[in-house]
Amino acid sequence: MRGKAALLGIALMVLCAAVIGNVTAQLPEESRDKLIHVSGTGKVTTTPDEAVVVFAVETENTDVKTAQQQNAERMDAVVNALKRGGVPEKDIRTAGYNIIPITETDSRGLTTARVKYYRVINSLEVTLNDVDRAGEIVDLAVENGANKVNRFSFTLSDAKQQEFRSQALTAAVAQARGDADAVAAAIGKTIVDVKEVNVGNNYIPLVYDTRYDSMEKAASGAASTPLEVGEIDVTATVSISYIIS
Repeated sequence: MRGKAALLGIALMVLCAAVIGNVTAQLPEESRDKLIHVSGTGKVTTTPDEAVVVFAVETENTDVKTAQQQNAERMDAVVNALKRGGVPEKDIRTAGYNIIPITETDSRGLTTARVKYYRVINSLEVTLNDVDRAGEIVDLAVENGANKVNRFSFTLSDAKQQEFRSQALTAAVAQARGDADAVAAAIGKTIVDVKEVNVGNNYIPLVYDTRYDSMEKAASGAASTPLEVGEIDVTATVSISYIIS
């Protein structure tokens, strides 16, 4: 009985070895491909077609309800002025609302529990599809009650982002293929196919203008606020493995 069990064990080992041998024999087929691995970067320079401004109205009062009421009245004036100025309602949204108790300090400079006054901050994000009106809109908000700019940036709309990303990817692939052709020619080989392609992340920066972080600067003179659009770069990367022979 033991002999039969031993023979059965040996037979199983031989069978397993045969199966493993068959699997191993099939794997190297792909690994025999001769490859060139290259990467490419494409860049497209364009003009931003969208501006994003985050205004804020800040009010302070010893009574929190009074501070809130004053803030609401001023923000309503800002929103109504923007709408009258042609900014669509869908492009205006509340970006934040905070009530901050400002406490007193004692003779040693330590914060006490006694509230000196309340600061109410209401932030408003405005998206502009006409970037040439950016300075005009800043002035309009200031004139009607906004007293702070939390952020100002030029960027691209979703449609333009996709358009220029496609162009950047095309340029990235062309660069990668050019490098692969040069290397293949240098080693006496020819590219016959593509093994693998990996698309990297694209990069579309926001161009910030921080000259008017304080609305007091923008409101200090009668001249309109100058905001230059400039240019923006859209980049994309690819990694490609080419089969050569």
